[in-house]
Amino acid sequence: MEANVKDALTEWKEEMLKQKIELDEEYERVKNELQIYSYKSGITKQVIQSTINDEIIETIKTTYQIPFVEKYDELKQYIRILDEKRKVFQMFVDKIEKVSEFGENDSV
Repeated sequence: MEANVKDALTEWKEEMLKQKIELDEEYERVKNELQIYSYKSGITKQVIQSTINDEIIETIKTTYQIPFVEKYDELKQYIRILDEKRKVFQMFVDKIEKVSEFGENDSV
């Protein structure tokens, strides 16, 4: 493989790795936030189940439970998107490595 081609592929691979690392960091941040909202939703649900006053239950639902569940669902969807993006960038990296290895073996 010619040096300029190899250099270009290496540079492109580094770009893809940088993007993947950024996605991995975002994925971990969202994963942690998702876990927090999972706990918040669970705790709120338990409190509602232990409360007998309908007015308090309704207040808890509107103030906490509904927003927590909505945020949890939103984060869950976002983490799926991030996971798919991570897979795509990893495919780029893998394919670039494969082509680079094939090119090196081809010239030997």
